Amino acid sequence: MTGLFSKKTTDIPPTGGSVLGSITINWEDQDKQNNVMWKVPRNIRLNDNIVVREDEIAVFYRDGKVLTYFDQPNRYALTDFNAPIVGNLLKFFTGVQQQAEVYYLQKRYLDGKFGSTQPYQFTDPTFGLVNLRVFGEYRWKVSSPENFINQFVGTFAAESSDDVESRLKEQMVILVYNAMGKMKAQGLKVTDLAANLTTIEQAVLALAPDNFGQYGVEINKISGLTISLPDEVQKAIDTRSQIQVLGVNYMQYQAGQAMVDAANNQSGTAGIGAGLGVGIGAGAGMGYAFGGQMAQGMAGGMQPNRSCPNCGSLIAASSTFCPNCGTSLQQQQPPAQAKAQTCAQCGSPLQVGAKFCPNCGAAVAQAPQASAPVQTKTCPSCGASVSGSPKFCPQCGKPM
Repeated sequence: MTGLFSKKTTDIPPTGGSVLGSITINWEDQDKQNNVMWKVPRNIRLNDNIVVREDEIAVFYRDGKVLTYFDQPNRYALTDFNAPIVGNLLKFFTGVQQQAEVYYLQKRYLDGKFGSTQPYQFTDPTFGLVNLRVFGEYRWKVSSPENFINQFVGTFAAESSDDVESRLKEQMVILVYNAMGKMKAQGLKVTDLAANLTTIEQAVLALAPDNFGQYGVEINKISGLTISLPDEVQKAIDTRSQIQVLGVNYMQYQAGQAMVDAANNQSGTAGIGAGLGVGIGAGAGMGYAFGGQMAQGMAGGMQPNRSCPNCGSLIAASSTFCPNCGTSLQQQQPPAQAKAQTCAQCGSPLQVGAKFCPNCGAAVAQAPQASAPVQTKTCPSCGASVSGSPKFCPQCGKPM
């Protein structure tokens, strides 16, 4: 919001013919579009004419209060002694110089911005006492010319645009804090603020009539509300979100982060050692291999491909214990293979079925092959024992 008051200070030249020096007054300031109010730079005299346009309100102010105002477009000739008109004529008869002034006000809506100068202390169940700062924009207009002039000119002695603007900003920040306080009593947390900015704007808009009505101001819209958190709190919230997305606990997250840092460190062994140190410090039993698995997951998006048989949590395939319930995930080892054969000469390992040692060339003693049992028969003629199935006895030549 730019200047609210016109800065025009030159005297208004009187029109000819009037012995009392009466003039026709209208708002011709070049800065009219950027001001909500303009004060006529002289006291009102008898027979002055006031020109009020469609988008203007002329307010008559005397002795610290508003006497009347015109909000309809027209030319108003001030000729009645009962009207709020004083000047040299009254001073001539009474010796009293009263101040009768005219203020022009804009009818249209104006845009302003607000921001907190002091932090708002928000008590959160997780992060404790958090200092918040709020910023935003609002749209407003003069709803009651009488209250507006009485408050800002009479009570606050406003003389510049900054005076009115600072008062409105203070009230907007107070309303935002009040709305946040009520929502906090209903369970609002620091982590919920970003998702509830529109709700807070609507709550502030609902509180505006009771708070700004006394100033003769109507708040039409609140937008662009921003609530900033301290850097350390914002970082903690971001870390918590990453942990939830990855499906790991804090120790595992720290181990994986250490591996990512070590991988990004171009200083060689120093970076690896630092990564190992952080990984070890993150928790007992957290191995380097698991940290590498976490690093891979964080760098390229870890996709758990195994579930715990006890609680059903999704975990990395290389896990040996469930990070949620601690159940052992070790599988049965495959049966041990037969002991590899070695060379009897030099002791070098031999491939299965090798006949010579590949190291010294010695012949490999092959295990004797099991032979099938030999069938024997007895010759019916001579009683000789005959093996196999011959048709004639090899001893006597008789048929078998």
